[in-house]
Amino acid sequence: MPTYQLANLEKALESDSSFILEKSPNNKTALSWWVSAKRTRSYPFARVYDTLNFSGKKVTIIPVIKDEGFEGCRDFLQWDTISLMSLLGVFVIISYYHGAKRNENYDNIITEQRFDINHIKEQLEKLCSYQSDALHWNLEQAENVPNLGKKAISAYQKISKKLDVRMHSSDIALKKIQTITEGKDAFMKVSRNLAKQAQHRESITIQPKEKLSGSKGMITIKNYLGGHYYFTSDEIEFKNDKIILIEAKHSQSNHLPSSEDIKDGLVKMILFANLKDAKINSTKYETKAQLKLTSEKAFQVDRLNDSQKQILQLLKEEAKTNNFEIKINDQILELA
Repeated sequence: MPTYQLANLEKALESDSSFILEKSPNNKTALSWWVSAKRTRSYPFARVYDTLNFSGKKVTIIPVIKDEGFEGCRDFLQWDTISLMSLLGVFVIISYYHGAKRNENYDNIITEQRFDINHIKEQLEKLCSYQSDALHWNLEQAENVPNLGKKAISAYQKISKKLDVRMHSSDIALKKIQTITEGKDAFMKVSRNLAKQAQHRESITIQPKEKLSGSKGMITIKNYLGGHYYFTSDEIEFKNDKIILIEAKHSQSNHLPSSEDIKDGLVKMILFANLKDAKINSTKYETKAQLKLTSEKAFQVDRLNDSQKQILQLLKEEAKTNNFEIKINDQILELA
């Protein structure tokens, strides 16, 4: 990743999706940022993934709201996103956009949205001296969501007036923002009830409450702090006393999904491959994580281009090191 000085943060955000931010030679942070609050846009997990090998603090910036204008989309931060970042040990800075340009091709769409750099720098300064873990920082960030949401709405109202662009309803936005706080409150309630018994546990554990619809599986992960995190596995297979937890990625036009899709899937592998104890109701199961890559084209290694071969080799090394399977179409990949 490229390295930028804190003074050049704005340039860094304009140039790279993930980078090293240096305040001093001994004070560096791996930073990524989300274009939108929604996890399915612009591959935010891939951006976070690129920072995970950094030995110091890993930070990601997420807008509490992204409103593209009345003719575009509007996305809101979800509590589950904050939960996942907490499990990965990633510190979240919840921020907001306060500048933009009008999209010349549409009457009511804005583009090139810009974060409030002063707000982000302020949070980074606080984070430099923060001594607790990502979970506690992220809970504190969530406390400020209502205030940040109001700032975001106010900023969009100013953008609307300045650019003469119609935005989405502010009243609906305020109601949506409240649900993030409610998610945090529910998390805290469960966490408090289980905190004492979980205090001395050191491993991430799982208690899947499977409610299968077709091949989907709903999973509740509980960590050593007693926090409950809710996820979905794209597919679940049962083999004897083992559960295969599958994250699936697909490509219609290439032999392999894109590197961004694969990195997105690898984030789930981090969770699924590190589960200590798995239960469905009271029955224990062993677990195996599987990254399933599918395409419309028949998979043959000799048909891959050099870049795809390199991706496949790196992926095999990662799967072997971290003990998960790779399945391409119907073929389990040999990792040796």
